Amino acid sequence: MGKMDEIIIVVPRAKAFADETLAFQGVESDPAKTASILANIEANYTTMRRGDAEENAAYKQPIPYCVIRRGDKIFLYKRLAGGGEARLHDKLSIGAGGHMNDDPKFGKFEELLWDNLNRELEEELKIDATDRSLTTIGFINDDGNEVGKVHIGILVILDIDPGASVEVRENDQLAGEWVSISQLLEEDIFARLETWSQITARVLA
Repeated sequence: MGKMDEIIIVVPRAKAFADETLAFQGVESDPAKTASILANIEANYTTMRRGDAEENAAYKQPIPYCVIRRGDKIFLYKRLAGGGEARLHDKLSIGAGGHMNDDPKFGKFEELLWDNLNRELEEELKIDATDRSLTTIGFINDDGNEVGKVHIGILVILDIDPGASVEVRENDQLAGEWVSISQLLEEDIFARLETWSQITARVLA
């Protein structure tokens, strides 16, 4: 089965954003609004073939977007040509995660979210950490480009202890390094960040 034949979770945009009354650009971190969007996704999500979802802006694909932070450093990775998403090649990213798959054993959407995120992190990265803490910041939305129009990000920070190490598993697809927030905002790095990472870097700063 090709990547575009994967069955993924989607939610009708009109339902997620309550007929655009909850629509936003950038990061939404207001607790009441994020709780409403999350409840709307939980009540209305369905599944669709990924290839169809990528072409249908009437649906949003929820994506856990996890920033790994170690002290004052952020894990930055570069998508190499071996990766699956051609639109993102040679882009830099600070968000790990990917499309969500449904699993009936989880009663709540949040449980499903964490399960999908943990699986993605395990697939992409080897994280050797004594301490881990996850903080949900809010949602990311950017309708200004073709990739952003069909996705909505759930922005999460994973804080790990100072002695922790992170390695990229798929080193034909990704290469990783640690950078400071100030480095992320330098033009030579910032200009190459994928849009969600640019949005997140500004929030973190």
